[in-house]
Amino acid sequence: MRADTPHAERTWRFIGPTNVSGRVVDMAIPTPRGEHYTLYVATATGGLWRSRNEGTTFEPLFEDGPTGSIGALAVDPADSERLWMGTGEANIFRSSMAGTGVYLSEDGGTTFTHMGLEDTHTIARVCVHPTDPNTVYVAASGHEWTDNPERGVYRTRDGGQTWKLVLFVDAGTGAIDLALDPQDPNRIYAATWERRRDRWNDPRTYPTTRGNGIWRSEDGGDSWDPINEGLPLPEHRGRIGLATTPSLAGSLYAFVDNYELVELEEDEERGEEDEEGEEDEEGEEDEEGEEDAGGTDSYGREKQREIKGATLYRSLDHGNTWQQASEENRYMRGLSATYGWVFGQVRADPVDADKVFLMGLGLNVSEDGGKTFRSLRGMHGDHHALWIDPANTDYLVNGNDGGLAISYDGGENWRTSTNNLPAVQFYNLAVDMDEPFHMYGSIQDHGSRVGTASSGQRRRWRGGGGSGTEWGAASGGEASFHAVDPTDASVLYSEGFYGSIQRTNLASGERTGLQPKAGDGEPELRGQWLAPFLLSPHNSRVVYHGMNRLYRSMHMGEGFEPISPDLTGNDPDQLGDIQYQTITAISESPFTFGEIYVGTDDGHLHVTHDSGAHWEERTAGLAQERWISRVVASVHQEGVVYAAQNGKRWDDFATYLWRSPDQGRTWESIGAGIPCGPVNVVHEDPKVSGLLYAGTDLGVYVSMDDGDTWDVLGGGLPNTFVHDLVVHPRDGVLLAATHGRGVWQLNVRTLQEPVEETAEEPDTEQGAGAEEN
Repeated sequence: MRADTPHAERTWRFIGPTNVSGRVVDMAIPTPRGEHYTLYVATATGGLWRSRNEGTTFEPLFEDGPTGSIGALAVDPADSERLWMGTGEANIFRSSMAGTGVYLSEDGGTTFTHMGLEDTHTIARVCVHPTDPNTVYVAASGHEWTDNPERGVYRTRDGGQTWKLVLFVDAGTGAIDLALDPQDPNRIYAATWERRRDRWNDPRTYPTTRGNGIWRSEDGGDSWDPINEGLPLPEHRGRIGLATTPSLAGSLYAFVDNYELVELEEDEERGEEDEEGEEDEEGEEDEEGEEDAGGTDSYGREKQREIKGATLYRSLDHGNTWQQASEENRYMRGLSATYGWVFGQVRADPVDADKVFLMGLGLNVSEDGGKTFRSLRGMHGDHHALWIDPANTDYLVNGNDGGLAISYDGGENWRTSTNNLPAVQFYNLAVDMDEPFHMYGSIQDHGSRVGTASSGQRRRWRGGGGSGTEWGAASGGEASFHAVDPTDASVLYSEGFYGSIQRTNLASGERTGLQPKAGDGEPELRGQWLAPFLLSPHNSRVVYHGMNRLYRSMHMGEGFEPISPDLTGNDPDQLGDIQYQTITAISESPFTFGEIYVGTDDGHLHVTHDSGAHWEERTAGLAQERWISRVVASVHQEGVVYAAQNGKRWDDFATYLWRSPDQGRTWESIGAGIPCGPVNVVHEDPKVSGLLYAGTDLGVYVSMDDGDTWDVLGGGLPNTFVHDLVVHPRDGVLLAATHGRGVWQLNVRTLQEPVEETAEEPDTEQGAGAEEN
């Protein structure tokens, strides 16, 4: 499709942010470091990156690969140009994505060959035998939402030509960590985990949980034995991380997410870091910081229970027996809070066997075998990777939600990748009508940001491949839709978690909370992580807000009143600790005030023609149950409606894209020309009827004939997760908000005026399309 597209000459440009990075989940560093300054960096959704100068600059690799989600990296100890890559992030996030198996590069990451295991979806660790480069082990953690048999530990003895599943527990249990014994590489340790989540519950253990535990092989993976003596019972063992050290034979650490309950009234000393959230490189409070001691979690939800959480165990006899090394106190319970399934990484110092690092909300170090810990400061929070130079253990390379950090003094001071590794994870984008216009968006773990389209604030991104701007802080959380009043650019609407919206006066800084409340005696409202709201195209003072019911305010968000019943399936068996069965998409017909279309995360679509007095379901003909990611009432054709559905949460990657000519009474699939889903967004051009744009987990597609045929739109955009698309209605610029590679722009004026070329490009100070595309 790239070769055949008639739009190949149109070139996307990266426009920022240049001062924000994203989640780093692993790194591979050739040794000895004095002979190499190469870093390979795996990001959760921003692909693979390489630095040849120890992080001074980075270049993206694997940009044309079928996934931008990387799970694990390993360099061949005998050949620093030979790089193994497992795709699919093994951490469970609301923004974690599936991969497509294992890849091998023989030229330092410049090119890759697919080596199979595509249906594993996520890979937690890759280990290369130290003396036999053809023997490689892979910890496959499996699908996130459904059972699958391609989980466990795989081994190849012929360089990836064939694989054997050497450790398999069951179709719901994968391998989440893997370590070769430094003294004997035929002795292998593996941690298994029932890695699966529900759409309405975070991962957890159950009374029936049996697959979580530690295994050992003494014969290179041919046979395995469980080694769990001294660990919590199976139903209390969550995710487990493993670490060995060459400095002490038999020493092995296990970082256990411990689901044993504690009494909430305990009031223990937590230590000097008590109640302090982890700070990022800009000194901002981390969005997923310390949980409130008073009974709410990091997102303001009431705690269901309090568990021991982060617990470190140690064995000195190759795992035959385990002893709890860490203390039981509030410091340890807060180390990874109640979502230890996000973290689970532990590293042992290669020289000092009693020095051990735990990764959670912060990076923590112990020098007494794990009994006591202190927090290392100076970088962003939420930690997922650490490399310790075996020749100089003061040299540390850390991966976290803010990117990469390097320390030369054992973690006392850090140099970060904030300005040169733009793996930025956007959820959404909105624009105003200022000249030049502003762009507002929310970013995973970085809150909301605002950028300007003015070229006067552009600076060259040192990695090449475009220019961009630094973006400043904006009203809203890390998961926020934004809307700017089209009649007054000083009025901004945004939100926090789960539907808590607010209105900000940008001139005065005044903020007003606007969240609707359930009535007396009514069930609590449910709002999605990104709960949609909409300013009416007929009157921007009218605000619609979607929870599990639709609310309307006639006064700029004040005095919300419900105008619908629960529009979801409202299945009590699908109500849990994640907000689910909620509204995810809202659109009002530009032709008729009060004709409103509403889609939900459990696949229901409704319409009202009278501002909510009566509702009709329009679900028939759509994909059953699948998340409705967008519904769009056409601005050009009265009665025409477009809908997109996303099957990710069912491990379903079909292309669900629909058009209705009759207000949703019937639906026709228009996704056949797009090779793969999920479809995250469909956007109608504001000027040309039948000109549609679609964003998927692979890129951006365009249709000139109302969805009958599709082409890849433009060149220069990496294969990436496109979560939002906006065409600026005045400037003719298409903006793509990606979940991993920041924001990109494309001038679409010639698409809007296909017969006559645009006479003049926008002035360089007037729009994001200013620079020649």
